Amino acid sequence: MPVAAVTYDFLSPGRTAAKGATARVHAALREAIVQLDLKPGEFLDKQAIAGRMGVSRFPVGEAMNRLAAEGLVDIIPQSGSRVALIKISDTRENMFLRRALEVETVRRLAAQASPALLDQLASNLRYQKAAIEAEDLKGFHGFDLAFHALLQDHLGFERVRSATETARLGLDRVRRLLNTRRRLELTLAEHKAIVAALEAHDGEAAARAMYGHLDAVMAELETFARERPELFADLNSTGGPDA
Repeated sequence: MPVAAVTYDFLSPGRTAAKGATARVHAALREAIVQLDLKPGEFLDKQAIAGRMGVSRFPVGEAMNRLAAEGLVDIIPQSGSRVALIKISDTRENMFLRRALEVETVRRLAAQASPALLDQLASNLRYQKAAIEAEDLKGFHGFDLAFHALLQDHLGFERVRSATETARLGLDRVRRLLNTRRRLELTLAEHKAIVAALEAHDGEAAARAMYGHLDAVMAELETFARERPELFADLNSTGGPDA
C-alpha cells in the first residue's frame, strides 16, 4: 500500500520580501514544532519542506541547523533530521526559573497593583473564559501568555522579563501537551486566584497562588511524561525536587 506524501500544509510560506528565506523557514518550522503540528521524534523531509515554502534546500538546511542549536531538532548523520524529543530535565529547569521569577513578580506587584493593571487582568480573564467556552485551545494559549506578560509589563524590570520569557519559551512545546478542557478550566481558576490576591494587595497570597499555579502545571507535566514516555528523551533522569 503506497505511503501518502508529506505535504506540510500547516507551514505558512509567507512572503520572500518580508524576511530572508532562512528566517522564514526557521520561523515556520519553529512554530510548527512548538504547536505540535510536527511531533517529537518525527522525521523531517527537507525536499518537501522546501517545496511547501517555495525555497531551495539550502535555507531549509540552515533553518534546521538553527533549530538544532535551540534543541528543537536533532540532525542525525546519514539519516536526516527529526524533531527532537522533549527533555524533561530542561522542562524542570525552566519551570524552576519561572517559579522563582513569577512568584516574586506578583509578591512585589501586590503592594502597587494599579486599577489599570487590575482592569487589564480582569479583561484578560474574560477572554480566557470565552476561549474555553468556544473550545478555542490556541486562543486560550495566547490569552494565557498575555496574562503572564501583563504582570511582567507592570513590574517593569527588563532583565526579569527577558529571563522569564526565555524560560517560558523553553516550556511552550511541552505545555501545549496539556491543552485539555480540564487543564484550561483549572488554569483559569488559578489565574483568578492570583488576581484576587492582587486586588486585595496581599503579596503573600499572590505568591502562594502563583506558586500553586505553576506547581500544578509541572505536576501534570510529570504525570503526562510517565504516560507518554516515547515523547521524552530523558525521562529517567533525575532533576531535583520535581524528579
